[in-house]
Formats: sequence, structure tokens, C-alpha cells
Amino acid sequence: MLSKKQKILHEVGGKPMVQHLFDTAVSLTTIPPVLIIGKGGDGVKQLLGSRAQYAVQSEQLGTGHATQMAQPLLRGQADQVIVTYADMPLLQAHTLQKLVALQAETGVAIAMLSVMGSPESTFGRVVRDENGRVTEILEVAQAKRRPNAADLLAIREQNAGVYCFAAAWLWDNIEKLPLRQARSGPEYYLTDMIELAVQQNRGVEATATDDLDECLGAGTRAEMVVVEKAFRRRANNRWLAQGITIVDPDSTYIDPDVTIGQDTVIWPNSYLQGKTAVGQDCVIGPNTILRDATIGDRCHIEQSVLEGVNLASETAVAPFTVIKN
Repeated sequence: MLSKKQKILHEVGGKPMVQHLFDTAVSLTTIPPVLIIGKGGDGVKQLLGSRAQYAVQSEQLGTGHATQMAQPLLRGQADQVIVTYADMPLLQAHTLQKLVALQAETGVAIAMLSVMGSPESTFGRVVRDENGRVTEILEVAQAKRRPNAADLLAIREQNAGVYCFAAAWLWDNIEKLPLRQARSGPEYYLTDMIELAVQQNRGVEATATDDLDECLGAGTRAEMVVVEKAFRRRANNRWLAQGITIVDPDSTYIDPDVTIGQDTVIWPNSYLQGKTAVGQDCVIGPNTILRDATIGDRCHIEQSVLEGVNLASETAVAPFTVIKN
């Protein structure tokens, strides 16, 4: 990111990336979620405070080592443990619930999320045997060193990096991971847990997401643009399905905590931000910003900025108006 702050504190969809995933996690469990933090983790603590638990990974030794850091906080506290990256803000609660149900119903050591990708993807490949059972997750660098590299890289089912573990099995086996040599130095790969589960005949189940946007992560500014567009696409499609007219979705920005009443029309270059609430039968825009505003029914707001305002129903706001607080 070439930034003064941690990657996961950069905002997409109106919130820091980690906030989206944290809110999703909170909706699934009564146990405060655990965040694995390293150098510069103070910003995350300031954001989430006592609502989260924190484990410090002082040495950057890979995803397997990071997961191991959570063991003192979680061992004996739950029957299942979900592990995922903090820079996947589009991951949805119902997808994680599906993984939880799959692991519980099958009793396997690991239920994992996969995605159907292209041969050019850098995601690890989900390798299955002739009976369709998952046997390993093969990273691209590993696949390229095998004689059948072309066939392996052509596998479309790929690892999304989201897992639901049988908790007791996870903590009994996490320290058995082999140390591998990565580009940045020695690392313990969490993906090697799949091979361990297969060797022990404990089983691995993989289920593919039907929403490719869920697997988007943002490790660079350019990738943040892609994630932001996905957020906007998801939000706008949801409102279109609920009786809202959005004249040009490509130029309309609606934050996730916004509410909008039926038959409201939103014209291009409009921004509905924060905890804005818009009533029914309103006309918003073009070229309008509503930020933490409450708008009554049948209001007409054009080329204006309203922030922290309660606007009575049937109010027409003159163009080029700015009202704050």
C-alpha cells in the first residue's frame, strides 16, 4: 500500500476493510473474534477496542504460524474455528454459516471455501482424487515444480483462503506443519493442514462460492479499486431489487449502513454515505451528497450537500445548497 497505516485499515465500501469482516464474524458467534496482529497493530486495537481479542504474531512465519497464535485464546472455547484473511471485506455471513454447517454435518477436520478461477489465477489449486475427494491445496509455485504442472495449473477450483476447522483437531495438529521456504523466508503454510487431515483420514470438504466478489482481497491500491467497485455493485443491485430506481449505478455510491424507502429515485453522481436514511418517493440528485442525514418522504434534493441533517418530509432543497449539522 506504501502507506503510513496498516493495509486492513484502509477503507472500502465506507468502512475499514477489517471492520467489514469483523462485523460479519460478530454476527456468527458469542465469542469475541480473535485478530492476529503484528507490527503496527495498534491501529486495529484502536478501531475495534475490547470487542475483539488480539494475538500478536511477533515473527512473520506464515499463515499456519499466525493461526497457531490464537490457540491460547481459543483452545477449549469452541467446537469449530473459522480462519480467514482480514482483507476480504466482501465475505458474507451466510457463506461462513454454510461452511460451519458443512463441517458439522460431515464431521470432517476441515470445511473450506473454494472459488472457480482462471488458469492465470495466483490462488492455490484444490486437488482432488479420482473419487472427487480433496487431497491437497497446491500453491502455484509448488505446482510449477511438478511434472504435470500444466494440468495442475489448469484446475479451475481454487482455494479462497477461508476454512472452518474442527477445533480440537486443529489445535492438536497445528504444530505438525512443516517449515517451507517462501520468497520472503521460512513459513508455515496453513494450507498444509489439508494434507495432514487427508493423511489421518479425517477428511476435507470444499464448497465453491457462487459469488466471485466474496473472494476479492485488497493488497494494493489498484486492488482496492476493484473491491470498491464490487461493493458498489452489490449495494446497488440490492436496492434495485427492493424497489429503488438508480438511474446510473456506475456513478452512484451507497454505503452499507444506508437505508432507502420504496420508489425513491437516485440520479447520477450521488453519494449516500454513513448512516444516511432516505424516505419513500424521494428524488435524490444528480450531483448530491448525503452524509449521516435523515431525509423524510417525498423530498427533492438536487446538486446539494447535506450532512448530519434531519429533513422534513416534502421538502425541496434548492440546487447548490450546503447544509451541515
